[in-house]
Amino acid sequence: MDTSVSRPELLLVADAVAREKSISREEVLEAMESAIQKAGRAKYGHEKDIRAVIDRKTGEVRLSRWTEVVENVENEDAQIPFHIARKIQPNIKIGEYIIDPLPPIDFGRIAAQTAKQVIVQRVRESERNRQYDDFKDRVGEIVNGTVKRTEYGNLLVEIGSTEALLRRDELIPRETFRNSDRVRAYIYDVRKEPRGPQIFLSRTHPAFLAKLFAQEVPEIYDGIIEIKAVARDPGSRAKMAVTSHDAAIDPVGACVGVRGSRVQAVVQELQGEKIDIIPWSGQAATFVVNALAPAEVTKMVMDEEAGRVEVVVPDDQLSLAIGRRGQNVRLASQLTRWDIDILTETEESERRQEEFRRRSALFVESLDVDDVIAGLLVTEGFNSIEELAYATPEELAEIDGFDENLAQELVQRAEEYLQQLAQSLDQKRQELGVSDDILNLEVFTPQMLVILGEKGIKSLDDLADLASDELIEILGPDSFEEDAANEIIMRARAHWFDDEPNKKPESNND
Repeated sequence: MDTSVSRPELLLVADAVAREKSISREEVLEAMESAIQKAGRAKYGHEKDIRAVIDRKTGEVRLSRWTEVVENVENEDAQIPFHIARKIQPNIKIGEYIIDPLPPIDFGRIAAQTAKQVIVQRVRESERNRQYDDFKDRVGEIVNGTVKRTEYGNLLVEIGSTEALLRRDELIPRETFRNSDRVRAYIYDVRKEPRGPQIFLSRTHPAFLAKLFAQEVPEIYDGIIEIKAVARDPGSRAKMAVTSHDAAIDPVGACVGVRGSRVQAVVQELQGEKIDIIPWSGQAATFVVNALAPAEVTKMVMDEEAGRVEVVVPDDQLSLAIGRRGQNVRLASQLTRWDIDILTETEESERRQEEFRRRSALFVESLDVDDVIAGLLVTEGFNSIEELAYATPEELAEIDGFDENLAQELVQRAEEYLQQLAQSLDQKRQELGVSDDILNLEVFTPQMLVILGEKGIKSLDDLADLASDELIEILGPDSFEEDAANEIIMRARAHWFDDEPNKKPESNND
């Protein structure tokens, strides 16, 4: 009995599908084999291990049933006991297969339709895998495509034979595209999803602007000029920081181009988005000043731990520094990654004077000194009684108008004031009922202990019941970091887990 059939037309079909779908001939033939196997199982039994092979040269189709040789049969349709298999093939071993050739399948209408569905599905999967492999390494590229259709404001863009998604929120505000329009966009993500690979495009991504400049400015493409940071308000304004690795080349001038030709090409692509090109600097203060251009900066104070910078500008430059709806300072903050606070010179002067008056009043009231002495202390940088108490008389004596006797007197008064304050706070702590157990943790200042008492935290159990964020909220954001707060709470809970002291066993004296 002939158990194979020659179908050379299968090879012709496989070649045609492979060319049309841009996938390999082998993948198409494997899909055909799967389809024939599925039809075979429908005829001979779905539980049986039916396999089909298409000869890659002649197109001959061979169908066979594979039965595994096992010690203990779990599936009678696909397995055979070892002792029976040896009667069929004496040299066979456990784990090998008995292969029985099957006659060719005469495809009926339903079987043919099923086979077609299997082939189409496998070809589609192969096509999707090819698309994913083609685009997974292209994240970060700019591509040109054609708008195929619009769905709820989102654009489906055809890139060659592949569709990509340009969502409405990734479009520049007020720009519109119709079907068949050409569009240029940035690939910012490629993901595998059940319905196939999804390629996500953007025209608002900061890197889109950087890539456009790389296309327009040869020095950027060659690596002579580097784009260090980009901040965008899409369709309205952008800031880009650049630096040059060649001292002879001006990075800003190279990006602007002759009569602005290079920057204008990018501006037109971005629907008139105004672009500020600024020189990057490794010095944070200089970079912040450059980023706030065109506003002028007269003074700044930087808090590196908090990542904040306070900038003082002339009174007539305030609106320029802030920008329309805060745009300029917001973009500068995104570009430099510093939180920027803007003050005018008048505001800064008034605040400085108020701070001077407040600190002077503290020294006058606490140390019983006159305004002149208090003013000199503030001018020399003393901000609190604690700082004065920890200073040495020799340091104070160096201040103009101070002698050693006055210096010693001031230090002594500061120490006495802090002692009286500590006694007063400790008395208040006791009146509030805050236990000595909390005091003995030695992590809270006297002021903190009073605050805890006022909030009803009076025992280790009360403290142990808190979460770290609750403790920080009670004492203020500057009190403890989250890790330190957690450690304090765990220390307060330690007594919950203390074991009773082990009693010594009594000795038996016989």
